[in-house]
Amino acid sequence: MKVRSVKYLAGEGIKSMWANRLMTIASIGVLVACMVLMGLAVLITMNVDKALGTLEQQNVIMAFFNDEISVRYGSASVDYDKLEQDTSSTSNENEENKTDAIPEDAYLIHNEEEALALCDKIEKDIDNVIKVEYFSSEDALKIAKDRYLEGQEGTAAYLDGSGNPLSCGAKITLSDMSLYNETLTSLSKIKGIDSLQSHAKLADTITAIKEGIAVAGFWIIAILLIISLVIVSNTIRVTMYSRKLEISIMKAVGATKSFIRLPFIIEGMTIGLVSAGLSMGIVYFCYRVATESIKNNGTFGMMEVIGFSSVWHLVLGIFVAIGILAGVLGSAIMISKYLKKEGSEFAAI
Repeated sequence: MKVRSVKYLAGEGIKSMWANRLMTIASIGVLVACMVLMGLAVLITMNVDKALGTLEQQNVIMAFFNDEISVRYGSASVDYDKLEQDTSSTSNENEENKTDAIPEDAYLIHNEEEALALCDKIEKDIDNVIKVEYFSSEDALKIAKDRYLEGQEGTAAYLDGSGNPLSCGAKITLSDMSLYNETLTSLSKIKGIDSLQSHAKLADTITAIKEGIAVAGFWIIAILLIISLVIVSNTIRVTMYSRKLEISIMKAVGATKSFIRLPFIIEGMTIGLVSAGLSMGIVYFCYRVATESIKNNGTFGMMEVIGFSSVWHLVLGIFVAIGILAGVLGSAIMISKYLKKEGSEFAAI
């Protein structure tokens, strides 16, 4: 097709939009509403996914090693709520335990060097592990005091006086929370690990939320895309019926289907692109107001929000793609159906 013909047909498409401007404005309004909802759904999904990703990194597995302390005191897992009960008898038992000689072959981790080697083995052998941080028994006790014994000075003082019951170990961070239970099973099979402390229920909850958000986001986008196609198709249908006689004449004089289709496709694409531009501005304004409100809110002020400057190109790309797709598909489907059934009034003359 010649450039001159393309220019003519493009002009016809723009003229058609102006001739049916009320329907065009209505179509743009509905498309903008759909795109804004779609864009906000994408941004919300991205922010929730980031928040859950941060939570995933905090939901780690604590592995306590099979060292002398684990043999002397038993399990590395300590019930801090009951630790103060019967402190006198426990203290006596601990003093007795300290005097007992424990052979070195009764445990596998004898020093920090062996503990670090076990950390390397965990990180190397288990694919789902992205980071392993070693901590000594002193570090473990400090973490326990800060995290679990806040306000329980008596228990903390008892631990300082009676001896540290916690083994050395490692803080293990996973890459995929959906494999949490499988990773726990793999860790439990590694020689040198005495016990594991984890939050499997929290991991399952995080995984379920992420999967739910992904499914909901998919259906929201799919439904809004279908609505966009219907709106553009209806607009093109009105335009076709208003130019019914003109289409019939063009068919009668031998115009090709592509020649007839092009103005309608251009009209649909233009509606889609104008809607994309307007939607981008509205989404930017809404997102900016929402993020400023979150930052100024005392409850959610610490929440890390994705900056619009880092995702605007993605949002714009989605809007443009949807606008073009809805315009091209909506107009192409409708004009193809029309050309098969109608437009032949002058063929019999």
